Amino acid sequence: MRHVARKRFGQHFLVDEAVIERIADAIDPRAQEELVEIGPGLGALTEALLARGARLTVIELDRDLAARWRRDARVQVIEADVLTVDFAALAARAASAGRSLRVCGNLPYNISSPILFHLLPQAARVQDQHFMLQKEVVRRMVAAPGHKDYGRLSVMLQWRYAMEPLLEVPPEAFDPPPRVDSAVVRMLPRPAPVAVDAARLSELVAVAFSQRRKLLRHTLGRWLQQRDASGATAADFDCQRRAEEVPVAEYLALALRLAAGER
Repeated sequence: MRHVARKRFGQHFLVDEAVIERIADAIDPRAQEELVEIGPGLGALTEALLARGARLTVIELDRDLAARWRRDARVQVIEADVLTVDFAALAARAASAGRSLRVCGNLPYNISSPILFHLLPQAARVQDQHFMLQKEVVRRMVAAPGHKDYGRLSVMLQWRYAMEPLLEVPPEAFDPPPRVDSAVVRMLPRPAPVAVDAARLSELVAVAFSQRRKLLRHTLGRWLQQRDASGATAADFDCQRRAEEVPVAEYLALALRLAAGER
């Protein structure tokens, strides 16, 4: 029975064989690794990875597709919303077997950013991530300071990952075709990221970009003044800039100074 793509799950199934092969080649799975695929769908990428010898766990929310995959002895199936999946437990399971954890998938475009943030706390436990995303989201992920696409997603992800766009994918490579262009990105966790509290950094960056066209003295400046009451200082932080002009390293340094002032 033919599976009809379900709009509520953001299903767009990859069907272009050339694109599938390029993605599988980029991932290049090895036997000593544990690979988790988010949203296997009808299995275009899944089959290509299995053909390359991957040890594969698939996360599928659609119960009909999950049932299909449970009949395939080559994969382990987690039937769940990916935002509820415990990736720390998956990483611990892989480590206990002497394997590293890798994550990949054609992410549902309607919740791609929440998925990226859900995975962020486990960056140190993951070898790498390869994702198909909306092209616009990939641009935001890798954007440099001063670019219109640079924002909270850029800062939070660039703190923990080195990222590289691998290829662009047109709508006609999918069935049904999405209304946007897509892209594949490789995410490599940084081996020694700045040790800053993620919640504090996220709050700081969210405030900074809350009104991105305003100078930071109108947004972040007031927030810093409140923090100064507890002893924090940001005397050398230039608030005469817009949020998109501040490099990731400066946001990290500011978050560390604020944390030191509160101790």
